[in-house]
Formats: sequence, C-alpha cells, structure tokens
Amino acid sequence: MTQNEIAAPLAAALAERGYATLTSVQQAVLNPEARGRDLLVSAQTGSGKTVAFGIAAAPDLLDGGEHLPTDTAPLALAIAPTRELALQVAAELSWLYAATGARIVTCVGGMDYRTERRALDRGAQIVVGTPGRLRDHIERGSLDLSALRVAVLDEADEMLDLGFREDLEFILQSAPEDRRTLMFSATVPPAIEKLAKDFQRDALRVAAMGEARQHGDIAYRALSVAMRDRENAIFNLLRFYEARTAIVFCKTRANVNHLLARMGNRGFRVVALSGELSQQERTHALQALRDGRARVCIATDVAARGIDLPGLELVIHADLPTNSETLLHRSGRTGRAGAKGVSALIVTPSDYKKAQRLLQGAKVVADWGKAPSAEEVGAQDDLRMLDHPALTTGLEDMTVAHDLLARVGPEQIAAAFVQLWREGRPPPEELTDTPPPLAAAPRAPREFGGSVWFSLSVGHTGRAEARWLLPKICEAGGITRDAIGAIRVREHESYVQIATAEAPRFGEAVEIEPGLMMTRMAGEPSFDRPAAPRPHRKPAGDKSPRTRKSDVASKAASDLPAAPASVPAPRPARAWAPDLAAAPDVTEPAAPRAKPRWSAAQKAAKSKAASASPREDAKPAAFKPKGKASGKPGGKPAGFKLAGKPGGKPGGKPVGKPKGRQGVVRRADAGNAPPRRPKGRG
Repeated sequence: MTQNEIAAPLAAALAERGYATLTSVQQAVLNPEARGRDLLVSAQTGSGKTVAFGIAAAPDLLDGGEHLPTDTAPLALAIAPTRELALQVAAELSWLYAATGARIVTCVGGMDYRTERRALDRGAQIVVGTPGRLRDHIERGSLDLSALRVAVLDEADEMLDLGFREDLEFILQSAPEDRRTLMFSATVPPAIEKLAKDFQRDALRVAAMGEARQHGDIAYRALSVAMRDRENAIFNLLRFYEARTAIVFCKTRANVNHLLARMGNRGFRVVALSGELSQQERTHALQALRDGRARVCIATDVAARGIDLPGLELVIHADLPTNSETLLHRSGRTGRAGAKGVSALIVTPSDYKKAQRLLQGAKVVADWGKAPSAEEVGAQDDLRMLDHPALTTGLEDMTVAHDLLARVGPEQIAAAFVQLWREGRPPPEELTDTPPPLAAAPRAPREFGGSVWFSLSVGHTGRAEARWLLPKICEAGGITRDAIGAIRVREHESYVQIATAEAPRFGEAVEIEPGLMMTRMAGEPSFDRPAAPRPHRKPAGDKSPRTRKSDVASKAASDLPAAPASVPAPRPARAWAPDLAAAPDVTEPAAPRAKPRWSAAQKAAKSKAASASPREDAKPAAFKPKGKASGKPGGKPAGFKLAGKPGGKPGGKPVGKPKGRQGVVRRADAGNAPPRRPKGRG
C-alpha cells in the first residue's frame, strides 16, 4: 500500500515527518476489506499503532473532505490505559491531523477537571482520555457522544488487566450503535475476544506482520548473578552500555524508591516513574529523560505502559515480570521503529526456572551469560574514549592548543584527557567471580560398594521417615551418614543399607530406642511390592497406629455372612469397635455424666435467674404501665425499671444481675441454657 490511499491532509503530514514507507500494521488497516469495518488489531509494541488508527479513522471523520466539520459534538474518541499514553496519543494525533483543523482535547486523571470541561464546551472533534476520567465527564454531562463516529481502544489488554472493563462498557454503551470500534492490542487474550464480541459488529481480525516473531530488533540477554550481586549487576550493565536512555523495571513502588536512592548515591542521572507520583511529577520526569537531563528511568509496569522515550536503547528487568505478555510489553519500550535495543533480565539462582518459562512463553531466545565485570566495563569505557569525536575534530582557533602543547607536553595532555573522561562516571562494581549455578545438575548415583542390609521394626504406620531414621542409626552405631546407603520405608517395617566395614558395629540386633529394633538380615530384602501409601498424620503424642472408621466398617462388612440371592443384603451397622462380630447384642448404657460442682454464689445466681424467667408453658402476663416493680402476674416485669411516659416502652437496663468472678447469667437464656463451668478454682 502507498500513501496515495491515505487522506490528503494526513499524507502531507506523514511526508513532512519523513515517513517514506508504512509499517505492517499501518498497511494492514488500509486494505480494502478493512474499510468501514470494526477492527481487532494485534501488533507488537512500537509498530506505529497510533498512526495506524489515525489513518484508519480518517475516512469516517473527513467524509471525503480535507477539514473536519465544526460546531459538532466529538467525532472520534481514543481511550488509553494510562495518563502518559493518553497524552502521547494526543500528541501524535495533533501533528497527524494538524492540516484538518482538528481540535483535540485530553481528559485524563490527575489534571484539572474544570480546565478539561471548558475545553470540551468550546468544541472538540477528537477526545483522548483514560477510562475513569472519560466516564466522569459523561456522567456529569460535559462529554456528549451522540455524534461519535469512531471509538478507538488502545492497549485494550492492559485496560482489562487494570480493571477498566466496567468503565469501558459504560463509555461504549453511551456512544451510538452505528459507530466504528477499533481495538488495538499487543496481545489478544480470551478476555479481549469477549469484549470484541460484545461491542464490535463483524470485526475484522488483523494480525500485523511480525507478530509471530516478537521484537526482532531487540537482543535479549539473561544474566546469571548471585543474590548479593543483583544491584551491582544493574549498575555495571548501565555503565557497560552507556545508553542514551535506559529504563529499569521493578515490581513495586518500594523497590523503585530503594533503587532510586542507591543509584542516585552512585552518581547516576536517574528519575522514577510510579503510581504514587503526581501527574506533574511524572510529566517532569519524562521531560528530563527527553531533554537529556536524566539518562535512567526506574519504573513500575503500570507507570511505564505505552510511553515512548527517544533513544531508549536498554531495558533492564531488575525484577522478573509476572508473565510473558508483561515481558514483551516491557521490552517493547526499546527496538522501536527499526532501532536496535537490548533487553536484559537479572536472574538469580532462585528465579532461573521462572525466567525460562517467561522466555518460552514469549517465544524469544535469550543469550545466557554473566553480568559485565568491572574489568569489562573499564575496557568498554576505554574504547568509547578512543572513539570520542573531540579527538578527530579540530578547533577553529588552535592557538590555545599549541600553547598547551608547548607548556605541558603531549603525554600530560593525554593523561588529562583520560582523567577528565573518567571523572563524573560512576565506578564499576566488583562482582562474584563465579556466580552460583543456575540449575543444579542431577547427581550421579553413588556407587556404595559392599553392604549389609538391616531391618527396622517401624514403617509408615509408625510415621517413620528416612530423615527421622538417619540420625538415630548414626548415633546408635557411632557412624557417619557416608556409611549409610539406601533407606527404604515400607508399611510396617523399614530397611537400611550399611557399609560392610561398619556393619559389625550393630551386631546381629540393636535397640536404637525403646521399642525400635534394628536386626541384621541374611540377604537383600525384596522390593518388588510397591510401598504402601502413608496414613493420615496422627495427633501429636499418639503412638498407636491410626485406623480409619471406614476401614473398620469395610472389614466388618466383609466378616458378615453372605445373604441369600433372593433377599437383599442388609446394610452393615456403623462400626464403633475394631471387631463388630465380637460386639455384644445388647447395647450397654453410657456411663452417667458427672454432675458439675457448683459454688454457693453460682447456686444463688441460678436460682434467682430461674425464678425471674417466665415458664415456657405459662401465658404472658398483661403489662400494666402503673404500679411498683414486682414479680406478680399483671405487674411490671421483675428486675426492670420503667422509664418514659406511661404506655411507652420500658427503658433502662436490667437490674439485679448477678455479677462476680463466676460470670454473668443472662436473663434471656438463664432458664434453658446449661450452667457454665466456673472459671478459676471452684
């Protein structure tokens, strides 16, 4: 596709920006089958998606002309997950639609709501914002979507991950049904497909070229470092590459603040991006990176989502991402628009398997190695110094240079140049010479040699385990663990292999501890039968084998005589004893329960509470608002004070409650509840 198929004002803007060719995603939205249809576009980060949906929406907005209509409600709405991405989208659309006379308004969180409302009241053809703030404007009536022709969802997968689905549904339901809906996303998980089915009509699925080969311009490196060298490896990486702009990703805001302080102390020009910063602080941080006052950005995943930094050559994953999609989104900050970049993962031994899963899920291949050492950083510094443009560029006035050469000589001038070059740069850090292995190789089976087998009178039923038996055997025979070969635990017994030279220490039999015997065997035990499964863990202190009730019931049922074929077999009774057949025919009465002992105070409290409580079979007495408090029928309830006007509800708290060390007997349940056991000594 050529730019001849793009609207004339937009084609002129692209030519002015130096767009000689279009990217794959930009060409895909210009295909004839995509015109006028809803689109579900998946393309890698940094492939020019903003320009793509800008030129895709132009036919609906311009309607064959070269200028957007005025005095109308917004015609296009672009929704982005973060403030920075929304502002970035607005900036891209501003130069793309500059010749059309478009008025573009941003509505993002953290900005002044009144300023945005005044801008909307003055009129806008294109609105760009975040889901929460856009919904706020719609609910307050300051944003009218009745004339909307195109709705664009940028980074749709990220908006769903951040929990904006409800806001997106509200916004799209407020727009006309005949609008076009364009959804752009780096990945298309099932949640995105469901959202597309709900809010798109016969959407065309567009997979831009290169989606299967993620980030071909990015070199992935996985660096094995010891846990204590994790931060030092990050410092050396930054010094080794000396990227114009680099970004370091952390999982949490606390990690961002910690690394920011460490790097600031070492002399790095660094800024931070995290959710706890205000919009003004985040804007200043991005501006510092763009104008060169800062060279390193430490950020969380959400804060750095979708931002485009010029000259970003290095991405460092200080904390590994949670999934492969996040890895691709992080790495996509570099290697944009044909530029080359490096994505480096800091991998400690405990994170090795996780790093492998992330790379496999992202379908990328990384070069595994060690972090740059201090010597490698110094050598790279020297190479950059020798290629410095000042060594090959002459001065217009060489008088001072000749005077300096005559005064101190060439060697001193060269030494001064080297010293000035190295000043102001953070020194490299010393790393561990041999980092720990990433994955321990499987140990080869040990050749034990001659041995003698012993049996032990405990197995799984006695909660025996190899790690429990090992120290006891060593202590009983006065040997080390090297003299013990295999330990096999079976259901009722265990077997241990002892080296031939140490076997005489145990004799023919030895009692390891009371009740646990270790006996020498004539040969090797047979392990043909599989080991029985371990029983459920018994309570602490229970030395007897644990037997399940279901097992007892099954055994009892198997002991019963078989019933005739014509009569159904009776259901076995629930077994409460190990041998049901031996149980007596007459059930013995349970032993009487011990009567609780009561103190004198408790007896008085119980008697008084019982007398105050009405009987269950007695009729309720009529309530009379007048008279003295008494327990007689027809009077007031005993033990209550009457407050308020006659005929009203009785007020106040119950009086005469028995209190004391034995507790309080409540009136509501004093006659029915069982007595409480007194606390303390009775």
